[in-house]
Amino acid sequence: MRATLPEERDVAKRVTESSGNIFLDLGFPPHEAEVMLLRAKLAEALRVWMEREKLTQSEAAKRLGITQPRVSEIVRGKVELLSLDYLVGLCAKAGIPVAVRLAA
Repeated sequence: MRATLPEERDVAKRVTESSGNIFLDLGFPPHEAEVMLLRAKLAEALRVWMEREKLTQSEAAKRLGITQPRVSEIVRGKVELLSLDYLVGLCAKAGIPVAVRLAA
């Protein structure tokens, strides 16, 4: 068993319940957080598609008609660099159905 350092004892552990949107939890304005979450979900769907199809980034790029560096951005979750319509278009090319549902 290791000794607890004094600075470790002084650190308070606090857990905050998530809102369900990590971007909102990180302090983004609500309208931005919602768009960022949608982008992240679409990027994740593309990453899962690549994994399921056992595609390299280069192979995925060819199938999607984009560059390998752009695929890398998607895989790394660089959602701030990608628009919603761009990601929806890529999902369509990959055969991933995208449905938009509005809550009133």
